[in-house]
Amino acid sequence: MMRRPRWIGALLFALLLAAGFAWLGQWQLERAVESGKAVEAPSETVLPLAEVAGPSSPLRDVAVGQLVEFTGTFVPEDYQLLHDRLNDGRSGWWVVGHLNLERDGRPVALAVARGWAPDKAAAQAAVERLSRQPDAGPQRIVGRILPDEQPEVPTDKKDPTAMRTLGVGALYNLWTGVDDMPVYAAYVVERGAPAGLVQISSPPPIAQTELNWLNIFYAAEWIIFACFAVFLWYRLVKDAKQREDELREEQLLEREKQDAAAGENPRVEPLE
Repeated sequence: MMRRPRWIGALLFALLLAAGFAWLGQWQLERAVESGKAVEAPSETVLPLAEVAGPSSPLRDVAVGQLVEFTGTFVPEDYQLLHDRLNDGRSGWWVVGHLNLERDGRPVALAVARGWAPDKAAAQAAVERLSRQPDAGPQRIVGRILPDEQPEVPTDKKDPTAMRTLGVGALYNLWTGVDDMPVYAAYVVERGAPAGLVQISSPPPIAQTELNWLNIFYAAEWIIFACFAVFLWYRLVKDAKQREDELREEQLLEREKQDAAAGENPRVEPLE
């Protein structure tokens, strides 16, 4: 049945159609992979802070982890300590400073994580050294900008100002001379560290990938169409064979009935 020329031709057509559907499925899958490739952001290219973020506005996703540079002056009396901060797997303390810089002709406040210390004594000693530099003047800072962290309720009742997270709002309430001053809703981890502190480990952000599920769905559809083309050919051949078998059985039964009828009523030749 399947070796008949018309069904062989139908099979070749079905295979050609299936190959076309399979190629379309592969093309859609390649589109899904290409659109899902991570776009590497130039986070390691140092950009001016003014081009990356502005005060009093949330940090954009594309700006998270970007290396920035700016010039400003630290306020000596506004250094704060953050406890239980990990640095290369070790728990310790962050020293966070209050820096004022100019943006559009007006002063703006920015939190800068300056360095890490393994214990509170080392962190306090660094703060004392930094606080004794009131005439340091403007400094050029390069660091990685990160989004504001949610503040936590202090667990130590004896020290209500103790902080574990870098919440700009909490720091703003402790800083001096910032009344009505705009503030960045983000902070910068300084590249390098002052004397007595260790540089805070701040690796570049991991690029996220997201597949285009619509293209994957279309690719699956084309594969299903390819399988259906071959299945349709098989089903047509099977149905045609079944019809021929049924017709052959009907003819055989009809012949048997005719033979049986001829046996019951034999023909009598007239006598001469």
